[in-house]
Amino acid sequence: MPTIATPHGTLSGSETDGITAFKGVPYAAAPFGPNRFLPPQPVEPWQGIRDAHHFGHTAPRVAYPAPLDVLVPEAEKTGEDCLNLNIWTPDLAARLPVMVWLHGGSFTNGSGAAPAYDGTRFARDGVVCVTINYRLGADGFLYLGDGDTANLGLLDQLAALRWVQENISLFGGDPRKVTVFGESAGAMSIGALLAVPAADGLFQRAVLQSGAAHHAIPAATARRIGHHFTDMLGIPPTRHSLSGIPFDRLAEAAEKLRTAIAADPDPRRWNEVAHNLMPFEPVVDGDLLPRDPITSIADGSAATVDVLVGSNTDEFRLFLEPTGVIGFIDSATLDGAAAGYGLDPEEAVAVYRAQHPDGTPGDLLAALATDWYYRIPAIRLAEARMGRPGRTYLYEFAWRPSTFEGRLGACHTLEIPFVFDNLQVPALSPLLGPEPPQQLADEMHTAWIAFATHGDPGWAPYDIMNRTTMRFDTESRPLDDPDAEQRSLWDGRR
Repeated sequence: MPTIATPHGTLSGSETDGITAFKGVPYAAAPFGPNRFLPPQPVEPWQGIRDAHHFGHTAPRVAYPAPLDVLVPEAEKTGEDCLNLNIWTPDLAARLPVMVWLHGGSFTNGSGAAPAYDGTRFARDGVVCVTINYRLGADGFLYLGDGDTANLGLLDQLAALRWVQENISLFGGDPRKVTVFGESAGAMSIGALLAVPAADGLFQRAVLQSGAAHHAIPAATARRIGHHFTDMLGIPPTRHSLSGIPFDRLAEAAEKLRTAIAADPDPRRWNEVAHNLMPFEPVVDGDLLPRDPITSIADGSAATVDVLVGSNTDEFRLFLEPTGVIGFIDSATLDGAAAGYGLDPEEAVAVYRAQHPDGTPGDLLAALATDWYYRIPAIRLAEARMGRPGRTYLYEFAWRPSTFEGRLGACHTLEIPFVFDNLQVPALSPLLGPEPPQQLADEMHTAWIAFATHGDPGWAPYDIMNRTTMRFDTESRPLDDPDAEQRSLWDGRR
């Protein structure tokens, strides 16, 4: 078995078909007990050889409700010693590009050990792949104000990236060529990190899949949400009071909070969270995250970082189609959503109706919400970086599986197994359906590796002179500003 002596102790990995994996490697101390609600603390050294053959504990969380639990399978190994990472490498003596994956899950779910995130094929193709865990929900993103430390989950991510800078050369990686990539909340985290001064130099390139730099909340809103949360628990709004509450009870309260927001999304009560329904997310605290991420990026933050950003054509259908909710949406609900997103309902519905002439109100709402959450923020991020030294590339994933009689569409999370080239993972078949196109996985996987290696995924950058978007489908091709009409509709918003 391959072994590596790290500054904290010796690790024993496993080797299969020339790929060496080290799993459950701690990058910080367990964030519970005396460390609960503190910034990540240093790794505690160990004696002897630590077995790194299996995934470590994952951050405590609540399982996805059915049927999302089947469509988005997770690893079931929650525990307190959860600040760990996993590494796949083809050559311990090389200096290869490094790709560090930040998982999604609305900042309340997910882990770096999910089946879709196996990094073997990245390693097979000459990249050291790293996946990480970070604290979720109240433990990672609750903010109470009055000197409270915000963004513990982001601090975990920074600690993992520092660990990579200090140690990845032992595993065959080049710390000067690090790409951080993530999806959904992972991509939104990267959008925040692009605006975090403490992240400067920790990565040279960034890939944001189905998330950009718009989902962060002001400190006042986060404090309001935090106080609602402690009110639900019947305790004072202090970390000391929270530290004695078992995670299961915190998770139950978090679900009640999310349900309350969804049932009555009144901005007068919930501020910005009334729109995205995510009570836990990065906080613009004026310290770690000094300003709204998209504003900082537009003003030049992370200007030298190369960025690849994009979304899926039918993102929001994942949340509407499998549950059957899409069939209960009427015109009044559609108009209300358009107004809530800051659009004129009559104008907006007409634009989306022209693009989906046979669509139901549910279909139009899915398209509208896809744009608000994912596509427009991706475009706005690309626009904010125009003229910067770091190159920016835009993509759209458009392949639609046969699942749910073809109605699921190119939904949220669907692109991930193509990026990782993991189409054959059995747990992903309920989402992908039979015989997903391997050629498309080859194209996306190759593009991501090329971007991490050279900063160029294979199509023209998105800049002042052109608005090229690479559309990945059974016949992938670059398109010139395919979302012009939607972008124009949303001008001045988001």
